[in-house]
Amino acid sequence: MTALPIARKPHGPAASVQEGRTTSGSGRLARLLRRSLTVVTTTLFTVALAAFLALAIGPRIFGYHTLTMLTGSMAPLINPGDIVVTQPVPAGEIKVGDIITYHIPVEDQRVETHRVTQLTTNPDGSLVVQTKGDANNGIDPWLATISAPTVDRHVFTIHYVGQAIRAIREPIVLNTLMYGAPAILVIGTLKSIWRREPGDKKPEQAQAGPRNA
Repeated sequence: MTALPIARKPHGPAASVQEGRTTSGSGRLARLLRRSLTVVTTTLFTVALAAFLALAIGPRIFGYHTLTMLTGSMAPLINPGDIVVTQPVPAGEIKVGDIITYHIPVEDQRVETHRVTQLTTNPDGSLVVQTKGDANNGIDPWLATISAPTVDRHVFTIHYVGQAIRAIREPIVLNTLMYGAPAILVIGTLKSIWRREPGDKKPEQAQAGPRNA
């Protein structure tokens, strides 16, 4: 009767070398995860800080106003989700063709950002403006009287930022940032602290073998 060979677990120098390679691979993966997490965290922090400074601190220092465009009435110049930046200017400086932000005189008196198509100045200095959205077929069905000494006039548009802010506010995104990033950090930390068993030799020592005195 022929005896079957018994598979034995590798041991000795070859086994130590293989374990060393596995540990080295885990270390590289841990470093890659940590670096990736650092880049993602730094990017998110930088974007959040820039948005905070621009939207919260900037208006107080430089006097401009910001709002998020919700409709496509001013497309393609201003698209839904874009940030509209306006600057208060004296009412007397407003002219036909300017884009202004104002409260409409009907319904819920919501804030609207449209282009001035017709302008009249009353004896008391107030303005009567007719406006229109660039993407709309007709003019707005109202005349707005602006009695304030200043009017918010469009200065420039920051594209896509409003969409990013709204996306970050979504529950799934918030949960991912809140729980996903720490989870990646924990996994990377655990992988980085994994060590070989105390009895194992370093790969270099295993390859060199015992030396004669």
